[in-house]
Amino acid sequence: MLSYGSRVPGIQDYGVIGDCRGVALVSKYGSIDWLCWPRFDSPSIFAAILDPTQGGFWSIAPLESCVTQRSYVGNSNVLQTDFYGASGRATLVDLMPVASEEYKRQNMVPTHELVRQLVCTEGKTAIRIDFQPRPAYGAQPAHIQDMGPLGLRMDVGRGTYWLRSSVPMAIEEHCAHAQVTVQRGEMLQFSFSYAEESPAVLPALGKRIEDAIRRSVAWWEEWAARSTYDGPYLDAVIRSALALKLLVYAPSGAVIAAPTTSLPERIGGQLNWDYRYCWLRDASLTVRALLGLGYKEEAEAFLTWLLHATRLTQPELRVLYTVFGQLAPRENELEHLSGYSNCDPVRVGNGARKQLQLDVYGEVIDASAQYGQYNGPFDRSTQKALAGFGKYVAKNWDQPDEGIWEPRSGRRNHTHSRLLCWTALDRLLAMEEKGLIAGIPRQWFARERGRIRQQIENRAWNDRLKSYTGMLDGDGMDATLLRIPWYGFEEASSERMRTTYKKVCEHLSAGDGLLFRYKTEPREGAFGICGFWGVEFLALSGMLQEAHRHFDSLLKFGNDLGLFAEEIDPASGEALGNFPQAFTHIGLISAALTLSEQERGTGHPAVQIGEDVRASAGAKS
Repeated sequence: MLSYGSRVPGIQDYGVIGDCRGVALVSKYGSIDWLCWPRFDSPSIFAAILDPTQGGFWSIAPLESCVTQRSYVGNSNVLQTDFYGASGRATLVDLMPVASEEYKRQNMVPTHELVRQLVCTEGKTAIRIDFQPRPAYGAQPAHIQDMGPLGLRMDVGRGTYWLRSSVPMAIEEHCAHAQVTVQRGEMLQFSFSYAEESPAVLPALGKRIEDAIRRSVAWWEEWAARSTYDGPYLDAVIRSALALKLLVYAPSGAVIAAPTTSLPERIGGQLNWDYRYCWLRDASLTVRALLGLGYKEEAEAFLTWLLHATRLTQPELRVLYTVFGQLAPRENELEHLSGYSNCDPVRVGNGARKQLQLDVYGEVIDASAQYGQYNGPFDRSTQKALAGFGKYVAKNWDQPDEGIWEPRSGRRNHTHSRLLCWTALDRLLAMEEKGLIAGIPRQWFARERGRIRQQIENRAWNDRLKSYTGMLDGDGMDATLLRIPWYGFEEASSERMRTTYKKVCEHLSAGDGLLFRYKTEPREGAFGICGFWGVEFLALSGMLQEAHRHFDSLLKFGNDLGLFAEEIDPASGEALGNFPQAFTHIGLISAALTLSEQERGTGHPAVQIGEDVRASAGAKS
C-alpha cells in the first residue's frame, strides 16, 4: 500500500470541482483533500491539505507508481485524471453534479453530492480506495455505519453523510477501504452525499452516474458558451470564468474570495487567512468581469446580494460578509491541525471583519455604475442606498484606514483608499448626470471630490521620487498605484503615471511580469492580480505589444488546469496562498477585457461613464 503521506501535493497540484454551493479540491494523485458542506465556510469533512494525518481525505488511485495527466472535460468543471502505469491505464472522473432547475424539479437529486468514476482503459490496474472522513476540521473521527445496500452512513451534527460504492468497502476503525483490480472496460463508481433533512435522497449508481457526468458536462459547456467574449486569450478567460462561477454561491449570488482557508502566503510565516467569505473590495472587478463576458444574470445577482447584505449597516459598509450577508465570524485558530506544509496557525473566521477600509465604498459604487450602464436607472431603494454611501464618503474620506491589503499594524493614510473615495463620488455624480440616480447633494459631492483630487495630487505625489506613493506624504511603492488610470483619475500616458510605473517596477518587480504588492521583509510571494494590473496599465498606456508579452508570461504561472492561487513564489513558480483565488482570475479576465477594448479603441464602462460627464462639464465651462 502506498501511503498518503509519501506524496504530499503542492498547492498547484490541485484541481477544483463544485456545484455553486460547495467546492472540493482534488490532488493530481486522486485524493480529495478539502471539502466543506453544506456551505463554503462550513466545517470540513476532508482537510488533508491542512494536515495529512489529522485532516481526512478520500483517495482513489492505482497501487503502482504512475504518471498522471489531467484536464477538465471540455469547457466544464468536470475533472478528468489519467493514470499511466506499467500494467495499465485508468481514467478517474470527479465532479459535483449540476443540472437545470427544471431537471431538479422533475427528478429526485441530492442537495449535495460528489461523484467519482474510475474506468480502466488499457491493460489492468490495481486500485486502492481509502476513505477517511474527519468532521469538524479533523477534530473528531467519523462513526461509519454499514447500512448494507444503502451504503455507508455517517451522522455528524445536524446532517448525515452517505457513501455509496460499486465495490464493497471494509470498515476499519473510523475509515473504510477497498482494493480491487480492474481490467480494460471495467468501471468503479462512487457517490458521496450530504443531507440535513430526512429522508435523504440516495441515488443509484450505474447508468445514473454516467448520465450525471454527461448532464453536468453539457450544463457547464452551455454556461461557458453564453460568454460573448471573443478577444485575446479566449481559453484562459473562459477557464477563469468557469473558476469564478464555482465561487458563486447560487442561493444568494455572493462571490467568495477563495474556497479554502490558511494556505500560506509565505512558507514558514503566519500569513494564513480564511478566505471563504465575500469581500466588498472585489465588487468592482467582479461586476466588470461578469458584464464584460456577457454574464448579466450573475452580475445582477451579485449586485442584488451586495445591496441586500449591506442593508443592516448602511450607510456604513463592512469589509466582508458571509454568503448570506451576515458579519463573518470571529477569527479562531485550530491548534489540532499542523497546517499546510506545517505552516501554522490554521485559522477560521477572519479578523478583518471589523476593519475600516474606505476603498470598499468606491468598489461598491463603481460596480453599481458599471451595472447601471447596462441596465438603466436604479429603483428608489437602491438610489437611496447609493446616495447614503456617497454621504458617508463625503464625511469620512479624510481619515486613515486599514486599506486594501488589511495589515494588522494600525490605520494609515492609504493613497488607494483616497483614490476609491474619489471614485465613489465621481461615479455618483456621473450616474446622476446620466439619469441613473437622482436626489444626491451634487454640490457637496463635487466639492469633496475636488478636495480628494487635490490631496492625492499634492500629498500622494513624491517630487523627489517623481512618483505617486502608497501612503500620503510617503516614499513607499504599492502595486495599487497602477490602478490610478483604471479608475479614470489620471491618464496612463501622463508624465506622472509613466514615472510612477517605472518606480513601481523598480521596487516591486519579481520578474516575468510578476509584481509584489508592496515591499516586505522577509518577502512574501508575488501577488497574482498585481501582475495583471501591470498588463492593464501597459494596455491603457498604448503599449499593447508589451502588455501581451507580460500577459503571455503570467499565464505560465497558472497550473496545468489553468488555475491560479493568490500568490506565486517567484523563485520556484509554485503557488502560494488560498486556491483558486477569485481575485487573480478576475484580474486575468479584466486584463484581457482591457486589452480587447484598447485594441478596438474603446474604454471600459466604469471609466467611460465618468469620462463622458467630466468632458461634458469641461465643455460647458
